[in-house]
Amino acid sequence: MNHTVNADGKKLGRLATEVAHILRGKANPSFARNEEPKELVVIENAGKIFMTEKKQKEKVYQRYSGYPSGLKEETLGKLIARRGVGIVVQRAVYGMLPKNKLRARIIKNLTIKE
Repeated sequence: MNHTVNADGKKLGRLATEVAHILRGKANPSFARNEEPKELVVIENAGKIFMTEKKQKEKVYQRYSGYPSGLKEETLGKLIARRGVGIVVQRAVYGMLPKNKLRARIIKNLTIKE
């Protein structure tokens, strides 16, 4: 089933919880937590999402290469400048999905249009 969500003026966390809920299939009467849902979500106007300047400066994303001194840090503003708003929304939704084998398959049903 296809769902379209308009991100214009919405906050990042509120949008991510709404999309994660739909992607998980919890809005469906035939919800089963051990089955991959057939829900497709399209987020439109991701570039018009509401974010404060403070969050863009202070929120930090980290990744680790596995090597000594391999911890990289990047602020939200720099990540948006480098890769766009879409990756930020995708990471927020990905973090709100259950941490199991279905998570990688569920996130493939998300499409983000900026």
